[in-house]
Amino acid sequence: MKILLLAGEESGVLYAERLRRALPGCEFQTYQDRYKTSDLAVMGFWAVIKRLFFFLGVQRTMKRVIREWRPDVVVTIDYPGLNLKLAAYAKARGIPAVHIVCPQVWAWHQGRIPKVAAAVNRLLCFFPFEPALFKEFEGKDFHATFIGHPMVDVFAEEERRHTNLDSHPEGACLAILPGSRVGEIQRHLPRLLDAVRLLNRQDLRVVIPAANDRAGAEIRATITVRNDPFEPEVVRGGARDLLRRADCAAVASGTATLEAALARCPTVLVYAVSPLLAWFARRVITGVKHIGLANVIAEKSGVEPPMPELLQEAFTPEAVAAQLSAWLNDAEARARASRALDDVMARLAATSAATPVGGGAAAPAGGALGLAAREILEVVHAH
Repeated sequence: MKILLLAGEESGVLYAERLRRALPGCEFQTYQDRYKTSDLAVMGFWAVIKRLFFFLGVQRTMKRVIREWRPDVVVTIDYPGLNLKLAAYAKARGIPAVHIVCPQVWAWHQGRIPKVAAAVNRLLCFFPFEPALFKEFEGKDFHATFIGHPMVDVFAEEERRHTNLDSHPEGACLAILPGSRVGEIQRHLPRLLDAVRLLNRQDLRVVIPAANDRAGAEIRATITVRNDPFEPEVVRGGARDLLRRADCAAVASGTATLEAALARCPTVLVYAVSPLLAWFARRVITGVKHIGLANVIAEKSGVEPPMPELLQEAFTPEAVAAQLSAWLNDAEARARASRALDDVMARLAATSAATPVGGGAAAPAGGALGLAAREILEVVHAH
């Protein structure tokens, strides 16, 4: 079976590798056969505009691959701006198209829902509330299904490998994740360090994982110009293990908040942007009241959001310190917060035994991407 497997960002590439392992014996082509992931992973409207001719060239090249190589299926992972165009191109030529990771139409611009449904044959969703958004478009040429979130499987595998993650014996541990981009670190870290100062805890170990070397340099530069009575420990990577060990955390909005929830780490979510961008976001993001993924899942499920959010004006050192202090000083409060995260994260798991599909093939069980493999085989045999 020939599969064109398109993931344009690092997280999607990791999911793609797991999917390839779930589909042994297939022949694959990818973006990465021709382009560097770092060149594809451009964030923001203006950044894309500046490299418009490059992306138009990528689109032309991959359309040519679809025409000439003629894959049995095109599988796109996230990266919807380009991937959904290529999926639609394949579908229009009779090649089944499967897209993994539902665009966040539940947060804003629900007018995109019909376009997403028209572009693909199967939409594989990470969140349980997403398929219902596409119910009116269900039919012979389109189906949306919840497969669970791959991070649930990643955490389960890591837990099996690391069975002795004891808490730090030298005292309480606080994890601070200010974001991976320089601008995020500059906006968030000073306020978070001010909050730690307000805690006034001599026994507190403060650890800040840096996502990359550039982030590490910015974090250290921010710490150096201050005169704090404590010395944070800056480490390279290892955020998930840290979140498992920490007593509590302060985390900038993003995928890290989902990791914190899966790690059962009591976490206060923080974020700040420019006043203009905040004004714009409040008028555009109308589909949800929260921005943390754990909280969005809770909101859509009708249960209490498990992760306090401090955004914009509410993100003050005093507010952060008050929330962290409540957890650091009360073991039962930490336990309640962990249980609340557990209850919500349980909704992210979807399991299914390996069952035969068309032609007698069987897709392997294996978490979210094992289910994705099964869906891919089904859609190919249906065509």
